[in-house]
Amino acid sequence: MPDALRDDVYRRPLATALQRLGIGPGWRCVDVGAGGGDVSVALAEIVGRDGRVYAVDSDPRARDEAAAAAAAFSQVLAITQAAEDLVLPELVDLAFCRFLLMHVIDPATVLARMATVLRPGGFLVAQEPITSAGRVGGAPLSMPDARHPDVGALLPSLVDGAGVEIVDAWAEAPAGVGPGPVTDYLASLTGVDPGDDPVVLPPLVTVVGRRR
Repeated sequence: MPDALRDDVYRRPLATALQRLGIGPGWRCVDVGAGGGDVSVALAEIVGRDGRVYAVDSDPRARDEAAAAAAAFSQVLAITQAAEDLVLPELVDLAFCRFLLMHVIDPATVLARMATVLRPGGFLVAQEPITSAGRVGGAPLSMPDARHPDVGALLPSLVDGAGVEIVDAWAEAPAGVGPGPVTDYLASLTGVDPGDDPVVLPPLVTVVGRRR
């Protein structure tokens, strides 16, 4: 498992996806909505110096965070660009996004743009939550600031609509009770400590598509 993912409570769905793709040295990848750059760094560790990772985010501050996180990896290029306008200097083997589509205006447009930067046979991987399926003490979670908090429930259809062939799809939900990474993650996300209430984080739906 890449070092950058060891403290990520959703690391297992991503690690599983990358293993199933067989990603390796020399791959070209784009991390759309790169945020702090954790996934970009994880990809860089796998593709090596012969590969390339484009860390794309519409927020210049996030771009700077990704660039700082990947400072030791010359194969990472941080770019400020809206996902809806995604354009790269080359076609890539993998176009990836996570916790992005829930915030954009039109998820279908973003996925369609991601598909256009894939080489033939390249992979599109999207990971999005079903927020209301998460539970704290049995009560459903909500995320009022997200435009599409349950977009994960529509993700297979959205990826299919982007014109790529779905080759795999599944959902996973980290769970826990009492002190630990799941409780800490929820507290950081909501600002509320769930205490000893049982927590089931929103299931993260992963869909893997391949350009024909």
